Amino acid sequence: MAMPLRQSVRLGAYLIKQKIKRVEKFPLLVELEPLFACNLKCNGCGKIQQPAALLKQRMPVEQAVAAIEESGAPMVSIAGGEPLMHPQIDEIVRQLLDRNKIVFLCTNAVLLPKHIHKFTPHKNFAWMVHIDGLRERHDASVSKDGVFDQAVAAIKQAKELGFRVNTNTTFFDTDTPQDVIDVLDYLNDELGIDNMQISPGYAYEKAPDQEHWLGVEQTRELFRKAFDGGRRKKWRLNHSPVFLDFLEGKVDLDCTAWAIPSYSLLGWQKPCYLLDDGYTSSYRQLLEETDWDAFGRGKDERCANCMAHCGYEPSAVFATMGSLRESIRAAAGS
Repeated sequence: MAMPLRQSVRLGAYLIKQKIKRVEKFPLLVELEPLFACNLKCNGCGKIQQPAALLKQRMPVEQAVAAIEESGAPMVSIAGGEPLMHPQIDEIVRQLLDRNKIVFLCTNAVLLPKHIHKFTPHKNFAWMVHIDGLRERHDASVSKDGVFDQAVAAIKQAKELGFRVNTNTTFFDTDTPQDVIDVLDYLNDELGIDNMQISPGYAYEKAPDQEHWLGVEQTRELFRKAFDGGRRKKWRLNHSPVFLDFLEGKVDLDCTAWAIPSYSLLGWQKPCYLLDDGYTSSYRQLLEETDWDAFGRGKDERCANCMAHCGYEPSAVFATMGSLRESIRAAAGS
């Protein structure tokens, strides 16, 4: 299955508006990081490697909302760090929903039972819980035993309370096609996750684990085998068919990182969520001061093995919306 119909319709209308206005570069989704602090020490994330003084900071509600408003993006993914450690995270979410934004709140779910009472189910809101494999694999990834069971319990609680719950799963070179199949089957069939997001691990420079990133050919082989036999059609994946084709190596795409920019306590990150070439104070500056043609596989050596959704899912969305055939295929979930 592809993206939810409501999300697809919203994106389609937004894209048409940009085309009519002849806007060349614009955001589809903003990765908002209102803090870097986290309650876990995941091997594939380097956010808590930031200086101690920065880890203590929390972005003011007004600053977070103003950044999203300035960008004009229809969707927001609130990440971190662990957003539930932000004392006003519920107010950030409420204000964004009041502005008709589609909001995904990323969390490892450990703190979810403690804070879920602050939130109300909403058609434009979903929890995005990080699940990096089944119990042993997930707990190893977050460097703490018992977190998988805590996350599963929190997901069940959220579902019972009427919330939409999505998951985000990152795969590394230690994962096999069967690992992909097993975790997606579990999330899809047993937990009843509304939509699942997947991504090949990218060599984030601050991450403690620098040995298990996937190369391009490894990524293609992993997902080609995992998707074999039409399996991907039964999973409620929050991706366009074109992006899934990209993961399998059936199509290639150019990076459009400007469409999923990252805004944090440091500002708008150049050029993307995964590379750190400095910051700007506004989204407009990010667009104007970044040489976008210099990034992507085959252009910057740091991008050589990147197939992450932050660079290539928007490219797939543009390809889908610009083709009647692909739009029909996306609507059919193939």
